[in-house]
Amino acid sequence: MSGLTTIDTNNYAAMAKAMGIANEISSANKQGMFLARMRINHSPIMGMAEVNGKNVNIEIIEGGTYKLEIPDGPTYFAQSVKIRPFMQRFMYKRFLMGNATSPNRYVKTIMADDLNIDLKDNDGGFNCGKPAGYVQDFKALPEKTQDLIRQIKRVRVVIGTVDLINSVDENGKEVKVGTTPFIWEIDNRDAFKSVGESFTKLAKMQRLPVQHVIAANTNERKLPNGNSFFVPVVSLDVTKTISLTDEDQHMFGDFMSWIDNYNNYIINSWAEKANSKLEEGDAEVLDALVDIEVEDVA
Repeated sequence: MSGLTTIDTNNYAAMAKAMGIANEISSANKQGMFLARMRINHSPIMGMAEVNGKNVNIEIIEGGTYKLEIPDGPTYFAQSVKIRPFMQRFMYKRFLMGNATSPNRYVKTIMADDLNIDLKDNDGGFNCGKPAGYVQDFKALPEKTQDLIRQIKRVRVVIGTVDLINSVDENGKEVKVGTTPFIWEIDNRDAFKSVGESFTKLAKMQRLPVQHVIAANTNERKLPNGNSFFVPVVSLDVTKTISLTDEDQHMFGDFMSWIDNYNNYIINSWAEKANSKLEEGDAEVLDALVDIEVEDVA
């Protein structure tokens, strides 16, 4: 017996399991939703324009704008955005430069609630190669290990909806973009911290992120070589609380399914790569055994 003797309409998960409908999700829903990907566009975008009867190369989109890439669709830009975060997750990722035989690619881990556990990655390992546990003395590590750790980014993943303020298309023309479900992978160290402060503040106030809006602009930072990059400047509005709707509930479920699908993809890739490495190791052991000369016993 499960111990459930009454129907609790406020606890769908438990009741769905008790009633045998927890897995009754269509294959279409299991595929999840497509999320637009947001990031900061650090360099200006140039284009041709006619000036005094001549075509000249001019800056049509400034550096430091937010870029929203729609899956299989257009890309939009805006100097500032308003984010309604439904949730955050954490992961590691590492960029691997390609060569003549393989393209550039990322090694990524599953998404988790925190980074205090080892996370499987799509390369058959854990944490994109980062050693497990807390590194007490970084300088004491071998130089090769230090270089590896520097390549691995900790990522704060924000998932929710975003509104672009005074948005333009890739040609710099004004265009209206509706509220869009999105994902934002934040791997810059300063950005990781500054965006996280909003979530920390909400947690201390015991407020849900989905009930508030975070406004985001950017701030320019100069590099020693004279180049620039930009970091987000965020402002959390706690004076207004957004009431949840049925649409919000459905979207929350879609976001949760999206994370599950992503994690399942990483876990499947991990298993495939891990098994491949294991088979390669077995083959090497077998080759070594074949090479051993067995002395015949008289």
